[in-house]
This record gives sequence, structure tokens and C-alpha cells, in this order.
Amino acid sequence: MRVTSSKIVAVIGGGPVGLAAAAHLMERGMTPIVLEAGEQAAHAVRQWRHVQLFSPWKYNIDGAAARLLAATGWNSPDPEAYPTGGELIERYLDPLATKTPLRDVIRTSSRVTAISRVGFDKAKTKGRESAPFEIRFQNGKGPETLRADAVIDASGTWSSPNPAGVNGLAAIGERECAARITYGMPDVRGTERERYEGQTVAVVGAGHSAIGTLIELARLRDNAPPTNVIWLLRGTDPSKAFGGGANDKLVARGELGAAFADLVSKGAIQVETGFGITHVSASGERLRIGAGSACCGRHVVVDELIVATGFRPDLWFLSEMRLRLDSAIEAPVDLAPLVDPNEHSCGTVRPHGARELRQDEPGLYLAGMKSYGRAPTFLMITGYEQVRSIAAEIAGDHEAAARVELDLPETGVCTRGGVEVGTASAGCCGGPAPVGADACCAEDADAKTAGRSGCSCS
Repeated sequence: MRVTSSKIVAVIGGGPVGLAAAAHLMERGMTPIVLEAGEQAAHAVRQWRHVQLFSPWKYNIDGAAARLLAATGWNSPDPEAYPTGGELIERYLDPLATKTPLRDVIRTSSRVTAISRVGFDKAKTKGRESAPFEIRFQNGKGPETLRADAVIDASGTWSSPNPAGVNGLAAIGERECAARITYGMPDVRGTERERYEGQTVAVVGAGHSAIGTLIELARLRDNAPPTNVIWLLRGTDPSKAFGGGANDKLVARGELGAAFADLVSKGAIQVETGFGITHVSASGERLRIGAGSACCGRHVVVDELIVATGFRPDLWFLSEMRLRLDSAIEAPVDLAPLVDPNEHSCGTVRPHGARELRQDEPGLYLAGMKSYGRAPTFLMITGYEQVRSIAAEIAGDHEAAARVELDLPETGVCTRGGVEVGTASAGCCGGPAPVGADACCAEDADAKTAGRSGCSCS
């Protein structure tokens, strides 16, 4: 039974999962309003467009979105090919946002600032579930308000990187030295080459985003010998980042790890183990990065610091919503055990939907990377299954919402054969390089709760 609804649903975030949510809502006769903070849809993906995904096209295209695109004469990419972030935008996300009916419901440069219920603060209960949502957002015209029957927050975690500090807090002086610090995976051999060429650059992190960046810096040095590369490793065993090589179940991870191990063994990358950053300060025009006490600890002096330690959800505009989140992972409580990076890789997280994502605030759902909190085990296609189920639930089709329509082989979508050695490889789960900690997407093998944004960007 296919139930349709004329409800208005606010979708926060115009990335892959947000656009997929809008497509599913539209198929069911609902009116999605997509609020995208960036100037274009998929703003976050544009920040890592140089990165190649570990998963092929067949795991990166949503079914409802493909049906919308088909009506425009769109040609689907080779399902077995592996796109970069830029190709994901050019061949899928841009056409979806600009050439289908979604173009009429996407509001760009619209940053959500708060959500509440009309006439209800967080403490008031009676009649709450019947009150529409009030979404406040900021754009070029100033503050605006949208009322909606339901809300899907697919805003991702890209804008909330974990700090360099070893204890989850910003290192002392980190904010003051922000001009020489970059978070994530910058395009060190492309658009940002001038910034890093000929410099001494430190990278903190131990997952694929850190490893990919270190490999790219080493390749940059081949063309600019003065470039010096330092790996700041919180743990004491660098080999944990090398993976299992030819025996690794995740082929691309094994190949990337092997290439990285070779660079380390040759001394192409200076390794500082047991280096938990506590202080960052200016040293003339350079950075002094310290581990341990300010007076007695170790330190390195560099020109630039790249922080690849993961991401975390931004929950501040949901402060008037009734949320139930796991205290450690910050994922919905029913989802948290399924995505816990201490127990799961992205290939062992089973498909899930509205039931696991429900909140104490009826009609509000966290979806995509944000729903995983600090866990990095996210798959883009799993996000598509989430929003398919959520759209069915909002429409009143509880049978379809409960049904699983995604069949994933364990670890299958996390493998990518033939990765080019030295490529700034993306995450194992179909998105930017993984950030966080677990077998599939380890960012810091010694900091299991570091978290991130994981393997995809919603």
C-alpha cells in the first residue's frame, strides 16, 4: 500500500541525503522545502571535490532521485566506476538540484538558526505533537520563518570538525592560531598547493583522511623538495594505520595503507608517535605545537597544521527540540548500538529507518551523517534508505517505513579495487575520507570515540 500526503516537510541540508529526502517526499505527494546553508546545493561536497570515493556509482545514487532525473533524459554514470566528489556533483547532484522539480523547493544561502513548535517551548507537553514546527533561518534578506508538518535534519557534520586537542577540546591556543590550521582534507596538490608547497606541514590523525593527505604532501615534496611532512600520531604504533595490506578485506584500504607504510619506512614522512596535542602557539610566523605540559612536554615547529581527527554533530539549533541521543556517540538512542565504532565498521551496520531514528519530538528526524553522531561508519546509500523510510512514515505508510529495501553485503560497499597509489583517496563508505575510529574508517585507532563525519557527506 502506497500512502501519499500533502504535508509540508522542511529538509535541512541540500547534500546527497537531503536531496534524496526531498525526492522521496515529492514522490509521495508531499511538499519538501530544502534549506541549504551554502550558495549552491551540496555545498559540503564541493569542499572535498578533489577526493575520490571508495564506493562506485551504484552505491551513491538514490532511487527516487534517479527517477526524477530519468524524466529529464539524464544518463546514469557507469555503475561500477568510482567518482570523485567533483564528478558526484557534476554528474548527479547538480542535475538533480537544477534540472528536476527539486529546483523549485531548494532555498540556498538559508542557514537554519532555530527550530521550535508554534506556541510551545521545550517544556510544554499537552497538544505538542499537533503543533506545526517553526523553523527560523537566515538568508540575504535577513531572518525568515518557515512552518512545516515535519522536519528532516540532514545537515551533516562537515561544519563541525573535531579539534586538534587530544582530549576532545581545542588545544590551548588552537583558536588563536586558526589562520595556519586547516581541518579535514585540503587539496594540497591542487587548489591549495601554494599554501603548502615548500613548507613544513604537520598532520594529526590516523585514518584515511590523514593518510591520504600525508601521501599527497609526500607527492608534493617530490616536485618541491623543501616541503617537509610530519605525522603527529596520538597513539604509539604507526602500523595500526597501515591496514592489512594484501590481506585486508577492504582492498582500497589495504592498498592505501601499503603505499603509506612504504613512505614511512623510507623516511619520507617524519613520524612523531605518542603526540597528543595540548598547546598551539605562534613562534614568529610559524606554529609551535606542543604535547604534554607547556613547560616540559615535546614540541614541533611547523608552518602549517592539518587536523584530520574527525567531525561531530552540531546540535545547537535543535535546543528547543526533545532529543534522545546516546551520551557517548550522540546518535539517536535506538541507532547508537548499530553504529558504535567500537563494534562496527561501515560494512557491518545493517540498514535502518524511521523506527531507529525516531525522537521524543514526533515528526523530527535526524538523517544522514548527522544521525550517526560521532560514529564514522556511515554509508551514503544507507542514508538514502533512511530517508526513504522516513518519507513513508511521515506519509502514514507505516508498512513501507518498516520494510527494508536495501541489501548490502558485509564490507562490500567499503571496498574499492585499483585505487591509484598516492591518490588522495576518499572514505571507505562513499564520501570524503573517513574521519573517526573503527575497522573501516579509523581516524585514530587509539581514540575510539574520536568520531567523525565519516564516510559520506550529507
